[in-house]
Amino acid sequence: MDINTLDSRPAGYVYILNLMGLTGIPHWHTSFVSSSGTHRLKVQNGVTEEIYPVRYWPGDKVGDHFEFALKYDGVNLGLLARIFEKVSLEELIEYIKSKPTGKYTRRIWFFYEFLVAKQLPIDDLTSGNYVDALETKKYYTIQNGERSSRHRIVNNLLGPKSFCPIVRITEKLTRLDSSDLRKRCEDLVTAYPPGLLRRALSYLYNKETKSSFEIEHIKPNASRIEKFISLLELAEKEDFCEKKRLIELQNRIVDPRFKESDYREIQNYVGQTVAYRKEIIHFICPKPNDLHILMKGLIDSHKRMKAGGISPVIHAASISYGFVFLHPFEDGNGRIHRFLIHNILSLQKLVPRGLMFPVSAVMLKKLADYDASLEAFSRPLLQLIDYQLDEMGQMTVENETACWYQYMDMTAQSEALYEFVTKTIEEELEEELSFLANYDKTKKAIQDIIDMPDRLIDLFIQLCLQNNGILSRRKRSTHFNFLTDEELSGMEQAVKDGYVRPE
Repeated sequence: MDINTLDSRPAGYVYILNLMGLTGIPHWHTSFVSSSGTHRLKVQNGVTEEIYPVRYWPGDKVGDHFEFALKYDGVNLGLLARIFEKVSLEELIEYIKSKPTGKYTRRIWFFYEFLVAKQLPIDDLTSGNYVDALETKKYYTIQNGERSSRHRIVNNLLGPKSFCPIVRITEKLTRLDSSDLRKRCEDLVTAYPPGLLRRALSYLYNKETKSSFEIEHIKPNASRIEKFISLLELAEKEDFCEKKRLIELQNRIVDPRFKESDYREIQNYVGQTVAYRKEIIHFICPKPNDLHILMKGLIDSHKRMKAGGISPVIHAASISYGFVFLHPFEDGNGRIHRFLIHNILSLQKLVPRGLMFPVSAVMLKKLADYDASLEAFSRPLLQLIDYQLDEMGQMTVENETACWYQYMDMTAQSEALYEFVTKTIEEELEEELSFLANYDKTKKAIQDIIDMPDRLIDLFIQLCLQNNGILSRRKRSTHFNFLTDEELSGMEQAVKDGYVRPE
């Protein structure tokens, strides 16, 4: 059916995609213009469908819908890259020349030359104010971006052409961002003595390590745990987001038999075997031939955000999730992805020195939310990839897919990481520090009653906490038959005062 005969005609990206017979990862916002009715809005599963009154119809030319898309649908670099491959250059040039100083026209002109890496036969602008490539009220952008005098555009994008994520400023991110996570951390640190914080740090490193492995259903031995902990201790001191360091990181966290000396050279995927020669595919990684350029782009994007004043959580989400979606190694990608969260949050000074966030522990508790943050990209991507699996489980991707990894919308992942970090600060850290503070208070109270070895005090507290503040008769006879009734009663009360909250 002709798109212009429908009561509600698609506009913006949908119009152009339909016109050119293209498909892409669904954009978060789609637009239609109705010949009847009023403005309507429908939001479902994170996708907004907006229907505008007839007066919003932009016209029938591609240029009109480019402008409408940027104005109402927002910037989608992946869709623009695919559209620019098929657009009529004559039409595009005519549109730009028709209003060369318009802000949306200049943005389309800039995006074409940025994404295609080819200049259009249009003279440079010589006057006029500069406008931002991305509107700073709608997107997270770098500060002091480069000025393109040709287009009179400030390039405030988060990355280069080879890897340039987009993160929208949503209500959720605005709310979470304004909560001032750094101040919460500082308040938490100043509330406890330095000695207690040092003791807590050792436990938090251990907890984070075990949680990160457990997310992948791996039970590491003591040696692998110690290696990962030693890396976490370096996360606040060194920048690991460069090729040599990432390979070194992979070598130190995987079984020695699966060490890599470079990025993978095979087509990788994440799947689940459900029967003989029957596999459910969950995620398909970029083609090996695309990987080196993508990873260089990711590292360059990291440097750009590091110097560009980006919110630490937005920076950490874009790079860490970007890394796991690029999947540059055959093994260890998930653990490196979670390690990079710590590395970037520390480098960006969100985490106070001498402390660490057990983010993986929260992800493990909120596994459905963590999986959803991964599937927000992986699930729609699957619909766009043509692949074959041979009888040995080797995959061949048959179409070009690089642009979907180059220009990911990381908004959902940024929202998820903000939630994880917030819960880490408000729940995990507070709970662990409070537990230790209560332990010190309880231990002192017990020592005032009877001076016994620390080993027995620890055991007493542990056994009482397992039984609502009371030592069972069997445990008493087995481990503490030397206590008088008066001593036992006083020690149980000390545990209750320190830990058990009244109902």
